[in-house]
Amino acid sequence: MPNEPSNSRSSRTAAKKPKSKSKGRKPFTWKKGLLLLFFTIAIAVFCAIAGYLWIILNGERILKENGDKYEVMDEASIIYDVNKKEVTKLYVENREPVTFDEIPEMVRNAFIATEDRRFNEHQGVDLWSIGRAAVKDVIARSKVEGGSTITQQLAKNLFLSHDKTFFRKATEVSIALALENHKTKDEILEMYLNRIFFGKGAYGIKAASKRYFGKSDLKDLEIWEIATLAAMPKAPSSYNPLSNPEKSKERRGVVLKLMADQGYITQAQMNEAAKVDYNPDAQTETKRVSSAFIDYAIDEAGDKTGLTEDELYRGGYKIYTTLVPEAQNAVEEEFANDDNFEKSKDDQQMQGSMVIMDQHTGGLVAMAGGRDYIRKGLNRAKVPRQPGSTFKPIASYGPALDTGNYFPWSTLRDDKQSFGDYSPSDLGSNKYIGPVSFTYALQKSINLPSVWLLNEIGVKTGFDFAKKLGIPLVPEDRNLTIALGGLTYGASPIQMATAYSAFANGGYYDPAHSVLEVVDRDNKSVYSFDEGKGERVMKEQTAYYMTNVLQEVVNNGTGKSAKISGRPTAGKTGTQQHGIKGLKSSGNRDVWFVGYTPEWTGAVWMGYDKTDRDHLVKKGSSQAASLFKKVMTKALANKKKGEFSKPTGVVEEKVKQDKVNGLVASYAAATQSVTLNWSALSGDSQPTYRIYRKESTESKFSMVGEVTSNSYEDIQVVPNAQYEYYVTAFLANVNLETDPSAKVSIRIDNDLPDIEQPPVDPNNPVTDPNNPVQDPNENGGVVDGSDPSTENPDGNGNVTPDPGATDNPNGGWVDQGTGTTDQGTIIPDNNGNANGDNQGHGKGKDKDKGKGKG
Repeated sequence: MPNEPSNSRSSRTAAKKPKSKSKGRKPFTWKKGLLLLFFTIAIAVFCAIAGYLWIILNGERILKENGDKYEVMDEASIIYDVNKKEVTKLYVENREPVTFDEIPEMVRNAFIATEDRRFNEHQGVDLWSIGRAAVKDVIARSKVEGGSTITQQLAKNLFLSHDKTFFRKATEVSIALALENHKTKDEILEMYLNRIFFGKGAYGIKAASKRYFGKSDLKDLEIWEIATLAAMPKAPSSYNPLSNPEKSKERRGVVLKLMADQGYITQAQMNEAAKVDYNPDAQTETKRVSSAFIDYAIDEAGDKTGLTEDELYRGGYKIYTTLVPEAQNAVEEEFANDDNFEKSKDDQQMQGSMVIMDQHTGGLVAMAGGRDYIRKGLNRAKVPRQPGSTFKPIASYGPALDTGNYFPWSTLRDDKQSFGDYSPSDLGSNKYIGPVSFTYALQKSINLPSVWLLNEIGVKTGFDFAKKLGIPLVPEDRNLTIALGGLTYGASPIQMATAYSAFANGGYYDPAHSVLEVVDRDNKSVYSFDEGKGERVMKEQTAYYMTNVLQEVVNNGTGKSAKISGRPTAGKTGTQQHGIKGLKSSGNRDVWFVGYTPEWTGAVWMGYDKTDRDHLVKKGSSQAASLFKKVMTKALANKKKGEFSKPTGVVEEKVKQDKVNGLVASYAAATQSVTLNWSALSGDSQPTYRIYRKESTESKFSMVGEVTSNSYEDIQVVPNAQYEYYVTAFLANVNLETDPSAKVSIRIDNDLPDIEQPPVDPNNPVTDPNNPVQDPNENGGVVDGSDPSTENPDGNGNVTPDPGATDNPNGGWVDQGTGTTDQGTIIPDNNGNANGDNQGHGKGKDKDKGKGKG
């Protein structure tokens, strides 16, 4: 029994031994790795084969089921007017197929070099290009290059919707492979060039050739034209030469470089083709003015929805717009009338554009993109031009009113002067007239006051105000030249109309728009315009004052030709000089009128697409104003007459003070100065008085001084000269300068011979032979402004100067004789007159203690 405990411990020890490895996790051996790799590769191969088969079979299926897709177009979209009535269907009918033999080799090479340089080597999908594009995208951290081949692009355009789904790319690849199996490279390239969209409604290379260059035979295309066409498929709306000539030319240069690098053209050919400028007159299409509005609406719909132009044409969309038929018809009628435009000396006709908008909503109601506008052509209503004087209310007068320191009756300055290095000039007959009222300066479109005013309020104030009105100014525009419409890039008629609409709409700004809603073929709204009250960009009082001033421009100023009978009309004319170096001509580059009624705002531009010595606008802006009147009269014929509303808080114009009266001048040889005196203005106002002088050899008056008292001594005079003066009163609290006083003239001549004086008449000692005016209140002398050497002495030979002689127009000398004739001291008044009492008795004692008699 003693061994039992020992056996017990032994059994417990045995129970604690670790388990055998065969009962735990088995080690990972190379045999297992190979097996796993085998199955992984097998699965991958199976998936790849299955995917490849799916791609192949799917592509074949789609190609078989949709073999006629090439000939069938999708549902046309429809444009509606503001009344929801159909305007037009966007039929895709500008397509003319050509055979492969009709496509020149240079055309084929240009598209291959640009879109798919390995087109003749791959089988529908270019893995090398896809890899290269992926690397570039990774480096740039964005999608900078596509890898789609020409075959893939054709597949997408033929058979796929534009829904951006995960499987679309795979489907595109499958169709591309199927196409390569059934079509030759030549057939694929022919289909591609006949199907691709070139913008402006043109489908296919032949339609594009005719559309942009007027050439129906592709063999007539030049290298620069071929490169221009090859540049478009990447982004037709951006790279077509009608919409963006500069971008088109830049992209053309890229295509020419690719062609040269791949050996299709020489460096010399590349350089020559890159220099050519596109001529929009070469375009051909059905001519309709209303097409400009339709094209604008399509572009806007694309921007708002993200849909391409191609999708909008073929997607069966309903596009509801702000177009008003009556207004559009009025525009079309007047733009079709050649009598409204100057006659050109050659085939390049004078052009024009116009927009009308509802200032209360920002909705565009009518548009003319040019005379005989070509569908999808150059829309001149969108082209920036130098606005000339139509910009004065935007950059100078409007912001000045908005500061609260200026009013329509405020006084501005029109003086010939320079502002640093900038020396503007007045034109016409209104030149450098000195003080000029705010309203008159704009009414007559005088240049200097506009620049002076912008300088007073600060360029930043005018710059910021114009930016708020939607004018796309750049930092280079921060200078005084914007006061006269000198902009870096100019402003388009649409932008000018939109800016003026804020004046017409009580200070609220609504960006111009043409699309109200876009509905897809399933009647689902994909975009709807959110109509709000707009953004307040100026005080309501500012808009009211500006409207009042612009009405004066139309009623009595440069815009008389725009006056619409029976309707309040406000607006401003504008001209831009030709700016051709070395050419002396009064012809203009651009003429404008921008104006509004209580209902609508309109902008008219006239000029040439290319201004040169032979193509200048000979007449002024009155023809633009006249066209505005004709169009708006017809467009508003059935609309109820409105009135411009007057807001609260408007400060009425101060009653203009009477002009300064009583101005007299005298010359004092002792001090060699001219003394001016006048009657002070009555009332509580505390004006300053501005003195203007003109020497006989000068053509204009200039301001020589400003004082608070009603007298002024001009010491800047010279002998043997004649001067003319006038005085105005300036009330700083309302920026008002009164009309000029009556003018006075004075001749300064110290070289005249001495005049022999007649003997003194003892019975009439107060007679001055040079100025025989007696002082009725004085027995002992005379009061005048002459020199004492020519003054008749009193009975006792004594002449005493009046203390006010050098300050008052009556000057004079006061006789203070002590004889029996004058027995008192005479006290002069403020005007230099010796005063007695009502009985003519002067007060004061002399040494004889007698009283002087007046």
